[in-house]
Amino acid sequence: MTSAGLAASLLAACAGPVTPRQDLVGTPVPQTAATRTVVITPETRYVNVVGGDVVRFERGDRAFGWSFDVSPIVAVFALNQVAPPGMLDHEVLVYVEPDPRYYIGGYQVRR
Repeated sequence: MTSAGLAASLLAACAGPVTPRQDLVGTPVPQTAATRTVVITPETRYVNVVGGDVVRFERGDRAFGWSFDVSPIVAVFALNQVAPPGMLDHEVLVYVEPDPRYYIGGYQVRR
């Protein structure tokens, strides 16, 4: 393999989706702690949240709560990564807007 071929192979391997560690995308919480409910349907492909949101996700008769105390380096991840096993039958992406509590004068303050 040429050096160009090796470089192309390495770039292709690095270009795949990255799954952030679970501790970077929030924590499970009791459903009663949620301030918002999102119903997941077969048509749901993504959900928008803001860092700091506490959300109850429902699908059929199943539900779970999640607190989006998200690392500032995480902007998107698969909800499937944190949902209880078997709850989701298709990929649902979570797009996370930065937590406004950590912005001062337009600049993000690192936690």
